Amino acid sequence: MMSLYFETLFVGQQKQSFNQRAEISLISSPHEDIISNSFLIRSGPPAVYKLRPKKQKIGTLTRMTVGEKHPNKPNRTILLVGETGAGKSSLINALLNYTMGVKWEDEVWFEIVEEERRSQTSDVIVYEIFGFEDETLPYSLTIINTPGYGDTRGIEHDDIISHRLLDLFQSEDGVHEVHAVGLVMKASVNRLSEPLRYIFDSVMSLFGKNMEKNIVALITHSDGSRPKNPLQVLEAANIKCAKNEGSQPVYFLFNNCQLEERMEENTILRNSWELTQTNMDTLTNLLQKSNPQKLMKTAEVLNERIRLKASIQNLEHRIELGELKETEIKQIREALKQTNHRNKIEIEKILSLLENLEKEMKVLTAEKEKWLSDCYQHAVRLEEIALKADSASTVVHLDFLIEKMKEKGDTEKVQKLEEMRREDGGTKEAVQA
Repeated sequence: MMSLYFETLFVGQQKQSFNQRAEISLISSPHEDIISNSFLIRSGPPAVYKLRPKKQKIGTLTRMTVGEKHPNKPNRTILLVGETGAGKSSLINALLNYTMGVKWEDEVWFEIVEEERRSQTSDVIVYEIFGFEDETLPYSLTIINTPGYGDTRGIEHDDIISHRLLDLFQSEDGVHEVHAVGLVMKASVNRLSEPLRYIFDSVMSLFGKNMEKNIVALITHSDGSRPKNPLQVLEAANIKCAKNEGSQPVYFLFNNCQLEERMEENTILRNSWELTQTNMDTLTNLLQKSNPQKLMKTAEVLNERIRLKASIQNLEHRIELGELKETEIKQIREALKQTNHRNKIEIEKILSLLENLEKEMKVLTAEKEKWLSDCYQHAVRLEEIALKADSASTVVHLDFLIEKMKEKGDTEKVQKLEEMRREDGGTKEAVQA
């Protein structure tokens, strides 16, 4: 009982000494100006503060800005994608603290985004970090955070995300180039589940082929060991991304322990911090050296997907109208057979109606052919420009087009579509999972 008392007393004294040290360090903290414009979430150590960024809402775009932009200072942009809960929010906060020059000894941590949770909106959020150039990095940093793909809201929700990104890339005040795309994955991922395959397909289908060498893996919750399982998952998913000299995906490791309370001198927590810092060094060095990829090609890919979807909808509408017209024509012909042939006026009315319906049917048939051709052209164009042509939603369209081309008897186009469809046989299973 006495040993338990002294153990409790010792831990309490350790915590008190750490708290006192935290208070002393904050009095002369190099981050005093930032702290004065933030609010305290937890006293720590580390003391956790929530920044008060300038928030701007432009249409479907949310922009969160820290500091003031300097027109003559360089900027680098990274876009983060991944499933909900992969650790994007923690990674954004880590990038923020690294850019601001926060060190372990400062015993302070800043947040710009709360812990990741399912958002009720599909907004894309842009975080801009200005005013810290030459603190750690020779440039300011822009981080684009996409809502999590693959949650229970399904394909329609993910299509909305694509539209939001298109708005961002095409807006005058939006983002027009990216230096890196980060695929955020947990280190614990050890198999390519169908939902995860679907997420990768959705993400890869956003970009043009010019983006391949700028896509890297960001492994969260890492213990520092080589991420063997996540790398195998990327290989199984046939992810087109930057490769190292060993033809392995380029990856960076991050630990998510920055918020863990430091009750005593903890070598494990310190090592976890250093792991993230070391990989931040390498990642930000890559950002500095990367050739920026203009997002015009990505915008073209997204536009082409929108056009394909619209053409499919127009084709489906013409098919439905055509089926209704065929039924109507059949009914009128039956009525004509039963009409008294001596009633010439009635017969002339029916024949006139039949003639008009057949003319309308010819117009519908021509329109149907036109929309079928347009759908095919959009699908082929996607294969030419997209890093991955058959996204989950596009696969559904391809299956529909194959069926309609078979009905038309266009063997050559059927073969082309089936060839495109076979490039990734797993996508359809992911859609149905």
